[in-house]
Amino acid sequence: MTGFAEVRFKSTRRDYYQFEDLNLAPGDRVIVEASNGVDLGRVEALGSVAQRKCSSRECATETPSLRVIRRATDEEVRRAKQATVDEDRARRETRTHVKRHRLKMKVTDAEWQFDKKKLIVYFTADKRVDFRALVRDLAREFRTRIELKQIGVRDEAALLGGIGRCGRELCCSTWLPELKPVSLQVAKDQGLFLNPAQISGCCGRLMCCLMYEHDTYVSARRRFPREGKFVTTERGREKVVGMNVFNETITLLDDEGNRRVAALEDLKRAVAARRREALARGPENSQRD
Repeated sequence: MTGFAEVRFKSTRRDYYQFEDLNLAPGDRVIVEASNGVDLGRVEALGSVAQRKCSSRECATETPSLRVIRRATDEEVRRAKQATVDEDRARRETRTHVKRHRLKMKVTDAEWQFDKKKLIVYFTADKRVDFRALVRDLAREFRTRIELKQIGVRDEAALLGGIGRCGRELCCSTWLPELKPVSLQVAKDQGLFLNPAQISGCCGRLMCCLMYEHDTYVSARRRFPREGKFVTTERGREKVVGMNVFNETITLLDDEGNRRVAALEDLKRAVAARRREALARGPENSQRD
């Protein structure tokens, strides 16, 4: 029986695999096929759940060419944990070489493939970097295949982890499956003060959590008259200048500059009553109101 699995490695790196005749469960440590060797990862999802996640990430193919070989033994899991010590050394040595070559790049982390046939070095840079000489030096020192992978500041935050403004661990480094761009319009739709220090995360970009309630805000705002619209009530002509979706109130401004706050339902009833009065007076008054 053929199955489909999502396997996660260090930090946010993950891939999709086939497996046969294995009774796997999320959380299992497994040995998988890798480029020119094998790697060790943790099962994140299985079956249709993994397939949907693969589709959402626009996988190169719906049928993975690589497969899960078997469950990892306790000894292999122990060896993988010990490898993190050598990854720290690899990161420090790489930073030394970067400084010697005077490259404008920031080394974020290093990750060994389980069989140590490949070393992945993650880095950030503002511009394109010519690191060919660096790769040669690293290959000579570590005697393995070197892969330098440039990542963005959001990916760097997910890789390193940290504590957000809410006091909890960063979503991107714990449970958030995919990092999506967040536009300033999302903050505007929620009526937030556009202060970068208040709406930016550890990475310096807009916080990912701004997206969590965005659809709710957009849906709620449909019940309100749009800002800038003029409404006619028993007090006359007033302009909508603000709204509060939590309290369901609207801030109105009349022609004389007087400002007031009205409940949404009260405003709807007042506008409807004004329209009925206008209809009773005649079609011309109705069109004017």
